[in-house]
Amino acid sequence: MGRKLNGYGTETCVTTTSTLAQSQARTLQRHMIGHGMLILLVGLLAGGGLLVSLTGGLEVWPGRLLAVRVPGDSAAWVRFHIGQLLNAFLIVMVALILPVLGVALTLARRVGWLIVGTGWANTLFYAAALFAPNRALTFGGNRFGAANGASLIGLVPALVFAVVSIVAVLVLAAQSFRRPVWPATQDRGGI
Repeated sequence: MGRKLNGYGTETCVTTTSTLAQSQARTLQRHMIGHGMLILLVGLLAGGGLLVSLTGGLEVWPGRLLAVRVPGDSAAWVRFHIGQLLNAFLIVMVALILPVLGVALTLARRVGWLIVGTGWANTLFYAAALFAPNRALTFGGNRFGAANGASLIGLVPALVFAVVSIVAVLVLAAQSFRRPVWPATQDRGGI
């Protein structure tokens, strides 16, 4: 049984608005997944840096190593490599769960872009930590070493987005216990 349209096409307008919202939601998801894939690529490339840091160079022929020096130690490259993989998975996971949680489109955009920002802030943090004797963990020196410009570059966005990500996760957790608004409650026209 379908709904009857009034003379002004109200049902058509609602369906068009619903379709537009779904299209915008899909666009948000695609953009988030795209950013996640770029961060994943950074993590995979960091795996190459990890290999070079472990071996001291690139093997151009079996048994022939071309010496290459990279900043940071192997442990820092492990953190950079694994951290980016996890950041990418976080962004993609949030992109995929937004419709399941029924997050309203406006809130989905806010949370989505905050999570993307978190991923890039963490990418900058891990990269800067390769050049910071103190691992970009503090503004001043700490037990790992002295602070430098890389410490500041890595730490400021990481601190800001650490708070942002906690808020975003709390919003998503709260949303998971609410009645869905979008798209789970939309009329699918008999589907």
